[in-house]
Amino acid sequence: MTIETVLKMGDERLLRKAQPVTQFDTPELHELVSNMIETMRAMNGAGLAAPQIGVDLQLVLFEIQENPRYPDVETIPLTILVNPVIEPMGAEMEEGWEGCLSIPGMRGLVPRFSKIRYSGFDAHGHAISKSVSGFHARVVQHECDHLEGMLYPMRIRDLANFGFSSALFPERE
Repeated sequence: MTIETVLKMGDERLLRKAQPVTQFDTPELHELVSNMIETMRAMNGAGLAAPQIGVDLQLVLFEIQENPRYPDVETIPLTILVNPVIEPMGAEMEEGWEGCLSIPGMRGLVPRFSKIRYSGFDAHGHAISKSVSGFHARVVQHECDHLEGMLYPMRIRDLANFGFSSALFPERE
C-alpha cells in the first residue's frame, strides 16, 4: 500500500469530470482502493475521491471512526463507492462546516441536501444503495462533487464563512 500525494486546489486535474469505472474486481482497482484508504487514514480524512490523487475515475471512499478533524460526528463505516449516483430525498438543505484534504487548513460553511440516497457499486461490482442523512449525507455529497470537478468553496454562499480552521475555530487548536 502507498500513501499517495493529494492534489491541492489550483491543480487543473481537480476540475475535470471523472470517467466511469468499466472493469470491476481487478488487481489494479483493488490496489487503487487500498492506496486511497491508506492515504485517507494517514491524513485523517473523512473521505477521498480518486481525482484527488490524480486518478480520473468515478471512485470515492469514506469512513469516520475516531477522527481528530471531526471529533463530534457519528461513525460511518468504510464504504467504497464506484460510479455513484446521488438522489436528494426532499428539498431540505442544511449548512455545515466542511474541510478538504485538497484545501488543507481551511473550512467553509456549505449548503447540502439533508437526506440523500446514494447508489453505485463496490470494487467487486456488487450493487450498493443506501439512504443517509446528517454528516454521512454531507460527506457523500462532498466526495461525489470531486467527480464533477467541484470543490466545496464553489458551493459556499457567503465567503465570510470561509477561512483558516485556526482562525475560525481557535478553541480546537
